[in-house]
Amino acid sequence: MTDELLNKVLRVYPDTLSLLKDGWPTPLVRLKSECTGMREVWAKLEFYNPFSRSVKDRPVWNMLRKALEAGLKRPVVYEATSGNVGVALAALCNVFGLRLKAFLPRNPPPVTVKLLEIMGAEVLETQYESITPEFWKWVAELAERDGAFNLNQFENDANPEIHYETLAGELAEQLEAVGRKPDYVVAGIGTSGHIYAIYKRLRERYGRSVKIVGVQPALGSRIPGIKRVETGPKWLKHVELYELFDVSLEEAALGVVEVARREGLLIGLSSGAVYRAYKKMAEREWNGTYVLVFPDDIFKYVDSVHAVLHRR
Repeated sequence: MTDELLNKVLRVYPDTLSLLKDGWPTPLVRLKSECTGMREVWAKLEFYNPFSRSVKDRPVWNMLRKALEAGLKRPVVYEATSGNVGVALAALCNVFGLRLKAFLPRNPPPVTVKLLEIMGAEVLETQYESITPEFWKWVAELAERDGAFNLNQFENDANPEIHYETLAGELAEQLEAVGRKPDYVVAGIGTSGHIYAIYKRLRERYGRSVKIVGVQPALGSRIPGIKRVETGPKWLKHVELYELFDVSLEEAALGVVEVARREGLLIGLSSGAVYRAYKKMAEREWNGTYVLVFPDDIFKYVDSVHAVLHRR
């Protein structure tokens, strides 16, 4: 039996790196509770990626792979992260025999810190409220000073490149396999890597009939994995957003709860924000095929979601 058959049919893998790259595509699932009349809603479940249980496995693998292929290997990697990139990078550093020093904004989710420490990463909690250009440029300068390597997910073009090649391509192929094409794609804005890649590939394939909807935290809210457009994500300037929705932390947490109780899926806070943005949009634009990109699952954020639920 060939390795390809083992991987794709019987799900037997020769190593953990193969578990990532040969495990694609991640599932696309129809959300039955949201489908009414002429509206159909599909969710791309990026928490099926194995290392961080998030969409960030894709760019971290590609950025690290390209750096190693270019001969840039150094024993230690420094990276600014709000969580999922750090966990993915800690895992892949272990696979490739490297060490990670993860720089986090203040008051990170406790589970994220524990996961990084379990994976053997050195964790430095900073006084930055969120990841800003000032923050990641400071980390890059420290890496240069200390002889460490900095992937810099915020400027590294290997980030959107892998989303274009894999995630965006998967979406088109999966939808076409069931006779659909996307009318709306709802995605969070973080580094802007995956929303830009989806925009670029789907516009190339379907033209302007595909509308890209962005999601950012409301003013005063902090939602791990997504940030506001005024922070200047590198690739967002190339995206023509049809709509941009603000979602508060409370709205995102209640979105997590609603999806769990309607569909049985335990999605994360950025996924909950994507869901709430879709609900706001669907109130006025009823028809069409919607794709919701769910970046990760609930397990790093259980305490936050639970706290919001019990404040009501």
